[in-house]
Amino acid sequence: MISVIGAGLPRTGTTSLKAALELLGFGPCHHMQEIGTHPEQAPRWRQALEEQVDWTGLLRGYQAAVDWPSAHFWRPLTHTHPDAKVILTVRDPHAWYVSLRDTVFALLHDPSAVPRELQPVITGMRPLLDRIWRDTFGTTLADPMPDESHAVKVFLRHTAEVTGTLRADRVLVYESGQGWEPLCDFLGVPIPDEPYPRLNDRQSALTRLRESR
Repeated sequence: MISVIGAGLPRTGTTSLKAALELLGFGPCHHMQEIGTHPEQAPRWRQALEEQVDWTGLLRGYQAAVDWPSAHFWRPLTHTHPDAKVILTVRDPHAWYVSLRDTVFALLHDPSAVPRELQPVITGMRPLLDRIWRDTFGTTLADPMPDESHAVKVFLRHTAEVTGTLRADRVLVYESGQGWEPLCDFLGVPIPDEPYPRLNDRQSALTRLRESR
């Protein structure tokens, strides 16, 4: 049963949130990375774009889900799992744009830049990610990166739609730098005796990209 749904866009600390949720007992947590390990999931997510999918069973075996593709489907998922709490990860939208441009878009726009360990994820997800990108930004992954002004408007609109659609007590607007306290308070669990995870930040993602070339 899904207990936590992450509605935040990629590059808003979703990898760290996945690790945090699993440390707190909300695991396994689905993330785009899971499709690299379980490529058989990709066709089901593509079916979700046409709403020809069993929303109840789509995330069977997981307690939580963050990042694309699940965050793209936050509306049907929150409807299907009415008791699940929603975490909307956010950050400065201009810093988010730079991070998205230099990591996610760089990987998807130029297949030669994909590190070997990510190739199964990207290959299996490419048709789905292209559609999600188009639905989100109105451009394709073959096009240039959307300009910053447009992307920031998309980010702010997404934040407003999530917070404006769901009950205020159901949604935590969360920034990774806030640490454990607001997250644990929202989920009703104790604070762990270890630092909040810090994974896949922009610098480490850029290092992987450079080393793959």
